[in-house]
Amino acid sequence: MAETAGRFGRGALVLAAAFAMAPVPVAMMPARPALAQDLFGPRLYVGDRVITNYEVIQRAMFLQLLRAPGDPEEEALKALIEDKLKLTEADRLGLTLTEEETLAGMNEFAGRANMTGDQLVAELQQVGIAAETFRDFVVAGILWRKAVRQRFVGQVPISDADVDKALAAAARPRALRVLVSELVIPAEPGNEAAAMELATRLADEIDSEGAFAAAARRHSAAPTAGNGGRLDWMSLANLPGAIAGQILALGEGDVSAPVAVPGAVVLFQLRDLAEDETAEPIEVTVDWAEFQVADDAAEIARIRAAVDQCDDLWGQAAGLPPEMLVRTSATVGEIPQDVALELARLDAGEISTALTRGGARRLLMLCSRAPVMEAEPDRAAIREQVLNQKLDGLAKGYIEELRSASYIREP
Repeated sequence: MAETAGRFGRGALVLAAAFAMAPVPVAMMPARPALAQDLFGPRLYVGDRVITNYEVIQRAMFLQLLRAPGDPEEEALKALIEDKLKLTEADRLGLTLTEEETLAGMNEFAGRANMTGDQLVAELQQVGIAAETFRDFVVAGILWRKAVRQRFVGQVPISDADVDKALAAAARPRALRVLVSELVIPAEPGNEAAAMELATRLADEIDSEGAFAAAARRHSAAPTAGNGGRLDWMSLANLPGAIAGQILALGEGDVSAPVAVPGAVVLFQLRDLAEDETAEPIEVTVDWAEFQVADDAAEIARIRAAVDQCDDLWGQAAGLPPEMLVRTSATVGEIPQDVALELARLDAGEISTALTRGGARRLLMLCSRAPVMEAEPDRAAIREQVLNQKLDGLAKGYIEELRSASYIREP
């Protein structure tokens, strides 16, 4: 768990960072659809179940908070149709949930944002999303997993070769380092769609290292823009898992799909991949300090010259409010992606000032980076992971069967 002092309210910002998405102000939540029907009147019938206008509005708000792709209202309706199908199938199979199972599911989902279920509910309520909306979302998901297992477990063979392959894939990132280029497109509030559109177009158009470098010089807001976005070699373990996974899937010269981080959209180009002799584990704990300073080049230069390690920063912060300088320790997966990307480039004692907040410059200093020593992989746990992956594939066909057999109609 990250050990972080209060720099800012958790709220949507924490949710967005934890789910690798940018925060969404309440003003950007989808407007309620212009429906003549009563708010709690039916929007759609799925068999004997009803989807109300209120449910659609609530789910759309939840999806947009999580930066889910597509039109929020359309995607909300699709998701709610599937939920009603799943709940009907669970009833047919006689599946139920205890209150303990429900709370555990809510806590598990909230844990991705380093919160409890109750804490996440409180944050959602601040932006108008009801506790029941989150609870219903979790309940449908848990019951569906039960239904899929009841139908397919015993029909899905998992061989020793499958487990060996999964073990090898899990270990592979430990011994890799990557040479990548970056292109960081600012996404100011209200301009996120335009930034994503530009990133998507560039990802489709760039077909060489030279083309990526030219695009970085023209569009990137990162300090590496003048160098064509080129970064030095770095351990894959230092990068956030979602980004590391995207980079690992690239061939040499390939450009990633756009990656949304708080305040920006990022593209990566893989230039080279090599064995990492240090063979760091997948999990790395990062200790860093963040100092909010005036956006003044001379003042930043003075601070850089005056400090050699994180402890030196406290002398520079004397007399300032405590929230201006915060030291944090967390695993890479718990760090907001924009911060994690900056820290990935640093060695202990080095500083980044690429990020800003509210007109101030965010001076990030890496204090230390240490591997999280992992126990030997458990073959039973790996076998369970492989089973879940195969069940996920079968579940897609299962839901389509239910959709085809159901009577879905408007009021």
